[in-house]
Amino acid sequence: MPFASRRARVAAALPQHDVTALLVTRPVNVRYLTGLSSSNAAVLVTADGEAVLATDSRYIETARRECADVEQVEARDVSGALAGRPEGSGRIAIEAHDMSVAEYHRLLDAHPDLAPVSGLVEEVRIVKDEGEIEALRRACAITDEAFSRVVERIAPGVTELEVARWLESAMAELGAEKPAFDSIVASGPNGAIPHHTPSGRAIEPGDLVTMDFGARVDGYHADMTRTVAVGRPADWLRDLYELVRQAQRAGRHAVRQGVTVHDVDAAARAVIEEAGHAEHFGHGLGHGVGLEIHELPFLGPGKTGRIDDRVPLTVEPGVYLPGRGGVRIEDTLVARADGPELLTLTTKELLVI
Repeated sequence: MPFASRRARVAAALPQHDVTALLVTRPVNVRYLTGLSSSNAAVLVTADGEAVLATDSRYIETARRECADVEQVEARDVSGALAGRPEGSGRIAIEAHDMSVAEYHRLLDAHPDLAPVSGLVEEVRIVKDEGEIEALRRACAITDEAFSRVVERIAPGVTELEVARWLESAMAELGAEKPAFDSIVASGPNGAIPHHTPSGRAIEPGDLVTMDFGARVDGYHADMTRTVAVGRPADWLRDLYELVRQAQRAGRHAVRQGVTVHDVDAAARAVIEEAGHAEHFGHGLGHGVGLEIHELPFLGPGKTGRIDDRVPLTVEPGVYLPGRGGVRIEDTLVARADGPELLTLTTKELLVI
């Protein structure tokens, strides 16, 4: 199992923060380091690579069965139980981006040497192992197949809500644990709203319909957006679609080991800016995916950092014209030393249905 190696990577990062241990309380990070999915658990990781997992009576039997490689403590107050352990006798880092101020001060009473640290485990999570990538690959395959099943059913008179429900039902039938996030279906003028909530609006002939959705498999999240035409679209919509397709292609081809996140964003953004639509592309180009639908790295203007090998992320440019409509095209892919590995394989040619 990969959990010991993940904890070792976290342990190796502790000396730079001048701490002897890290108290991990964020549920997704506890799962990443131990395999336990729980609403009340914490894990103490020490600089020498040791770990102690605490959870309550609802999850302790699961922990004993699935996390046999770490010592376990049964407690309702998981943070307090671990902060008082001998392994945490030195300076302990806490996840400042997760722990409440009240919880922090409560722990200070029991352990006065706490060091707030943000994003330490999240930084380790950026580079995925091949097992994680395989889970993402399966999630993306389900997403692709769900699209192929549903797209043939879209027709004038069908509502956005119906399409969203069909997508989510298809993903469940194909083996997804659940949708990776609330599906977005935006038709006609609603396509100008990047995170439109599916409504009862009926699709009309000539509409573009944007579908942003994904499956979750073994905790890992797929993310794909496709925009299709229902009947013959107006020429200006075809032109808008082609612009976004070219921008998405430029961004996708820019992904490789060692490139900066800013440069990937700029490759796609330049295509849209040169067409005079800079003000109509207001969000970043993409984001990392994994145990969360949005995780490091983030691609966008002003973002810093470089992309390493085995980093999964999305490339999702869009152009949104208020009151008129919009287009977004998105893939999930993995950065590799020799270029991107595409995980969502559905065509990006404009489908007219």
